[in-house]
Amino acid sequence: MKTQEVIIEPGRAERHYWRDLWRNRELLYILSMRDVSVRYKQTALGTAWGLIRPLTTMLIMVFVFSKIAKLPADPGVPYPLMVLGGITVWTFFSTAFTQISNSVTLNSNLVTKVYFPRLLMPLSSVAVSFLDFLVSLGLFILLAIWYRFVPDWHLLLLPAFIVMALLASFAFGLFFAVVNVKFRDIGQLIPFIVQVGFYVCPIAYSSRLVAEKSNEWWAPFYWCNPLVGIIDGFRWSLLGERAYFNPQSLLVSATIVGVCLFLSLYFFRKRENTFVDDI
Repeated sequence: MKTQEVIIEPGRAERHYWRDLWRNRELLYILSMRDVSVRYKQTALGTAWGLIRPLTTMLIMVFVFSKIAKLPADPGVPYPLMVLGGITVWTFFSTAFTQISNSVTLNSNLVTKVYFPRLLMPLSSVAVSFLDFLVSLGLFILLAIWYRFVPDWHLLLLPAFIVMALLASFAFGLFFAVVNVKFRDIGQLIPFIVQVGFYVCPIAYSSRLVAEKSNEWWAPFYWCNPLVGIIDGFRWSLLGERAYFNPQSLLVSATIVGVCLFLSLYFFRKRENTFVDDI
């Protein structure tokens, strides 16, 4: 078995951080597999929960927003497909965001005992959300077959929107991961943020409805939501031209996510040496 020696000396972490991160890729794999196995440990249904949650949520959202509220879907798009597309990418983002935000405190036993690049913890925590995402995407494929919905060339752009959702979860999750170490109130705040985000993002409704009310005072604030462009783009890549997508909202999303990711990464690197003292 190949071993490696790590010499901890003043200033080393700064000079060799990214090289140490790469050298500890095996630890990244171990932490990822541990999170996946713990996620469904001692559950009777196991990974089936990844299927039950989006399916149940979709059925409720379709009943409430389509049958009761009478909101229309995009023309030519079945309402369940539109909702499930939004739920799939939103669940991926929100689960990754939550896991990343709690990653440092959940691994406090490791942080206080051994040295390793702390960025491994948020990186490994996205494995669970990606597994749930694949299950939910499989459900979407089955539903698309049921509705005889055939995707077109837009599907080629799907990986780009998945990466953007992942980067967005890191952009906001890394910041809260650092603050959560010092103030445990963040652990109570994160579920509330996710709950509010579910309704202010175009998951159970189409952004076309907002575009038709562009004269309203709140419309500009809606388009400043960085998740709007990502969710609309993800749905557009799955459903094609019939799904509403505003390219300008994607530009806003990319700018906000890029800036926040840079600042969060800088903040995390700046504070990670204090985790041992604060945790």
